Amino acid sequence: MGLTASVLAIDAGNSKTDVAVVAADGEVLATARGEGFRPPAVGVTAAMDALGDTVTRAYGAAGVTAASHVSACLANADLPVEEERLAAALHTRAWGASVDVRNDTFAILRAGVAEPRGVAVVCGAGINCVGMRPDGRTARFPALGRVSGDWGGGWGLAEEALWHAARAADGRGGPTDLARALPAHFGLPSMYALIEALHLERVPPSRRHELTPVLFATAAEGDPVARTIVDRLAQEVVTMAAVALSRLELLEEETPVLLGGGVLTAGHRQLDDRVRELLAARAPKAVAHVVRARPVLGAALLGLDRTGAEVAAQDRTRAFFEG
Repeated sequence: MGLTASVLAIDAGNSKTDVAVVAADGEVLATARGEGFRPPAVGVTAAMDALGDTVTRAYGAAGVTAASHVSACLANADLPVEEERLAAALHTRAWGASVDVRNDTFAILRAGVAEPRGVAVVCGAGINCVGMRPDGRTARFPALGRVSGDWGGGWGLAEEALWHAARAADGRGGPTDLARALPAHFGLPSMYALIEALHLERVPPSRRHELTPVLFATAAEGDPVARTIVDRLAQEVVTMAAVALSRLELLEEETPVLLGGGVLTAGHRQLDDRVRELLAARAPKAVAHVVRARPVLGAALLGLDRTGAEVAAQDRTRAFFEG
């Protein structure tokens, strides 16, 4: 029988997966990085197989064969029923005696706080928000795109920028420098040329996300349309945070609001300033922080919470990832 660690922490996003093996005293025994976790695209079995390769490497480096608890924060675990299905799939792998599965937004939240209390808004490819209290209460949104009422995220911002630019170019909308900047990014002369290239996939659909930084650069140069889009994103971020705070009855307490994901950690001044301005109006006692720590830290801390680890053990784990 092999040796057992305390926590197997998994942060599995769409583009990459981070795994950490943590001892009971908080020492990080090993880490490993693997490919993205995409059950909707490849199926649960194939996604778990790929995850298994990363876990095997981490366990091998740590010199263990299992953990007491698996703390998995997974992309595409957007609904409780999906968390249950993925937890069942993890159980069959026998990587740990017990398993908790959460949406990967919870990892960013826990990475940014000293205790499991606060709200996190993540804006990367999409947008999501979760909140939690130490008593186990949570607040969350389905985060399935427009069908669940979402607006924002890198993909949504790129689509919005394209919409305004296309209408500006053909006269249906007001003028915006996006009509020049977006096609120029791909070396194309006009919005018509960009529309054609996207439609015929001469520009692969996967490259649309490249237009989000162009949007922010255009806004920073003062373009009114681009600035309006950025302001709308700030409004969405604050609305999600305020609703989560209200659901958890935290509006009247000083509470951290953690901001994560590529869009919210990029340092876009207009967005940062507007989020803080609107948050001060909607939730005056909320305190905004940007989280730049690797989210696998949050998965590890959630696992240590579950195993009843001492604060000193949690501090040791945090020091490893933040040092």
